[in-house]
Amino acid sequence: MNPVSVDSTAREQAAALRAREISARELLDLHLARIAERNPRLNAIVSLDRERARSGAAEADERLARGAAVGALHGLPFAFKDTHAVAGWRTTYGSTLFAEHVPERDELLVERVRAAGAVPIGKTNVPEFAAGSHTFNKVFGTTLNPVDPSRTAGGSSGGAACALASGMVPLADGSDMGGSLRNPASFCGVVGMRPSLGRVPEWPLYNQWETTSVGGPMARNVGDLALLLSVLAGPDPRAPLALGDPGATFADPAPASLAGLRVALSIDLGGAFAVDHEVAAVVESAGARLARAGAQVRGAHPDLGLAEDTFRTLRAWHFQAKLGALLAAHPDAFKPSLADNIRAGESLTGADVARAYTQRTALAETMRLFFRDHDVLVLPVSQVPPFPADQEFPAHINGEPMATYLDWMRSAYFITVTGCPAISVPAGTTRDGLPIGVQIVAPHGADRRLLEVAAAFEALGVH
Repeated sequence: MNPVSVDSTAREQAAALRAREISARELLDLHLARIAERNPRLNAIVSLDRERARSGAAEADERLARGAAVGALHGLPFAFKDTHAVAGWRTTYGSTLFAEHVPERDELLVERVRAAGAVPIGKTNVPEFAAGSHTFNKVFGTTLNPVDPSRTAGGSSGGAACALASGMVPLADGSDMGGSLRNPASFCGVVGMRPSLGRVPEWPLYNQWETTSVGGPMARNVGDLALLLSVLAGPDPRAPLALGDPGATFADPAPASLAGLRVALSIDLGGAFAVDHEVAAVVESAGARLARAGAQVRGAHPDLGLAEDTFRTLRAWHFQAKLGALLAAHPDAFKPSLADNIRAGESLTGADVARAYTQRTALAETMRLFFRDHDVLVLPVSQVPPFPADQEFPAHINGEPMATYLDWMRSAYFITVTGCPAISVPAGTTRDGLPIGVQIVAPHGADRRLLEVAAAFEALGVH
């Protein structure tokens, strides 16, 4: 009988592999069996290559057998987000324009996961060009929620979150511009972290100075997430904005003492956005649990009034700069919401972009001052529970109409433009059992401390 299963923690699986209690081939077969069981319904894993995965697992076993040094992820099956370039592996970005695209080189995040010994098996599904927090595209279709397949798994790392929650993979990578690691983690009942700007370097990029999107880790628990962050983080000479702390800094975080922890709790950042009543109740319950554990919890929030214009301007500028020429050449190959967002960047002036960056600087200073009096900020990850999978985005929140596919994501993207690290940790469920996460935010650079607080909150249990 195997000492671990696909539902064991990633750290348990990695330890069993290193101890030779299970082989990489055997562990892969367990995961392939789970994929065969659940993926046809959920559609989380795409471009699966069983034979190449088996070859990789065999190489992992042979490396261990000859006594070679092995990495932190040695032998663990791994499916990369389908926006991350993997050499020799189909990478579509969720677009029909790239349906048969095969990159010639790995991007940096992939390099690091491979170097740590993971065994690539395929990709995880994404929305078209990772735009929007609902994972569907014309190449592979829709990824469904593992708890309730009539609901969305979120996005853009929706395939990753679904694959994790359903035991198809032990760890997953992702990226986050407006909540793409945090929202799907909340919707699927796993942990997703948007690291501090510069914590996880990215290369190659069309613009190394573009700072809204970051790569990051996702896992079923905080300790596993920290393991993956320890692989992804650390400086690289190709990424000039990378922070200098080595990746090992983030491994094995011990849960923080909650006694005296200064927690600012906010449901809606002072009325900045609508929040579904069930989500609000879970966040309030999380605050109460923290208080019972000894934390100093009080209602407080930073003034992030500049975040709306800042995020929307930078997002439109970024999308137009990256995808504008492609849209012009293929106007019918984009979903309407994404096409509109790209075109919104066409009319932006240098003054508009300068204003957005000036505001972003002010937002960073607002957070720096706010965190002099608070250790963490706790607020909703997503303003809604998982919504029906046949909708592109929720039409209403508590009766308030959502005009665009971004309106319901403010609780995530307001934090994006502060540059601070934020983590989604499972916190409760709706009356129907749908997962709801809570978002914990720490000062820029305090990623290790954020992991420790998240581990302590996780230990309180989901209510």
